[in-house]
Amino acid sequence: MNKLKLIIITTTIGIVFLLSSCSIPKVEQRDVNRKVPESFSSNNDTNSIAKTNWREFFTDPNLIELIDSALVNNQELNIMMKEVMISSNEIMARIGEYLPSARLNAGAGAEKVGRYTSQGANDANTEISEGKEFPEPLTDFMISADVSWELDVWNKLHNATDAAAKRYLSSIEGKNYMVTQLIAEIANSYYELEALDNQLIILEDNIRIQQDALRTVKLQKDAGKVTELAVKKFEAEVLKNRSLVFNIKQDITITENRINFLLGRYPQKIERSSDQFTIIVPRVMSTGVPSELLQNRPDIKQAELQLEANKLDVEAARASFYPAFRITGRLGYQSYNPNSFLQTPESMIYGLVGDMVMPLLNRNAIEAQYLNANYSQMQSVYNLERIILNAYFEVSNQLSNMENLERSYQLKSEQVDALMQSTSIANNLFNSARADYMEVMLTQRDVLDAKFELIENKKKQLNSIVLLYKALGGGWDYQ
Repeated sequence: MNKLKLIIITTTIGIVFLLSSCSIPKVEQRDVNRKVPESFSSNNDTNSIAKTNWREFFTDPNLIELIDSALVNNQELNIMMKEVMISSNEIMARIGEYLPSARLNAGAGAEKVGRYTSQGANDANTEISEGKEFPEPLTDFMISADVSWELDVWNKLHNATDAAAKRYLSSIEGKNYMVTQLIAEIANSYYELEALDNQLIILEDNIRIQQDALRTVKLQKDAGKVTELAVKKFEAEVLKNRSLVFNIKQDITITENRINFLLGRYPQKIERSSDQFTIIVPRVMSTGVPSELLQNRPDIKQAELQLEANKLDVEAARASFYPAFRITGRLGYQSYNPNSFLQTPESMIYGLVGDMVMPLLNRNAIEAQYLNANYSQMQSVYNLERIILNAYFEVSNQLSNMENLERSYQLKSEQVDALMQSTSIANNLFNSARADYMEVMLTQRDVLDAKFELIENKKKQLNSIVLLYKALGGGWDYQ
């Protein structure tokens, strides 16, 4: 008979388990497309500048000092550091769920029940039959150790712990990616500041030249060679450029404050080597092969780890459809009399219970959790593919940008040389009354614009190098 009951119970559990497993919703699954082109355009270089530490990549000591300070004091980076610590604590919490839990309980109380109640009458009968008198009110003292443990039969807790570990590693890669962005932003702002300094010097030199030309025009006006119109035109040009000085100074202030903000400090002067800006020679960049982006770029590694974590979440959610097995136990002492509190075995209490819990009806919440976990996994798949694709285009765009900027800079330099010569020719022709004053003024204006554009082109070249270094995954290994 007992054997028959065991067979019936086992069969029933098996049928319920089978029905529960068959009712798990179908979900979408797809592997990540990690395939990338073999090279960047026509570039077949196998070495990558991304493996170079940023202290070796940048050579300006002032810039290196700024980056060092930002890596310590930048508030956003420090916030991310705390996020990493929070993620590590999540692992500890998950491990705690995986292991058995134990707690110590202790309590004391007193209770007075009516004699003409069922409990009061029962206590009175006990007193008469055993010849004992219970205290009134009835006290109760108890101390026990309670243990509970959910058996991780389906690896639900184990997968949740592994998912937390993957998210912790993902948060580290997120912090590394923020480091690359911070370094790039400081470097680009630093070069912008140096470019503004040089533009200010060019503008002030041009104002002095125009003021000399204005004095010459006034003398020629007194001599009757030109009219008052020429004098006013030159005066207006000088005033226009003097007003530009204040615009550039404001841009310098804004750029300095931007750097100070990234360094987590209040406004102060930024030390820089602006006199070396125009002679900086852009370095040759080794890009390596596109497949190295998967190992070098922190944002790609972050997305991969997030995908692995979400896959584990799906497995943990799937286990919710299966039975959960728990073991609970208690061991301790309980007595109404303090004098006999530790009397063994009379005052000892103990118990051991094993149970199985399986969802049968109204499983909408479990199904929703499972489906949402799978949707998050699919989002991670698309997000990883998007980041890989974006990483390739970032490198490709900057390689093309560097090449075009280099050609543009050479032509712009030739343009400046030609305009400088034309300025000298125009002044000589004007002094000999063989050229109009407008030719002199327009030539000076063209020289100023061309020199500004040359400085802007140099800044773009340096920015492009920084962005390519970042796009290749360089800068995050700063220890």
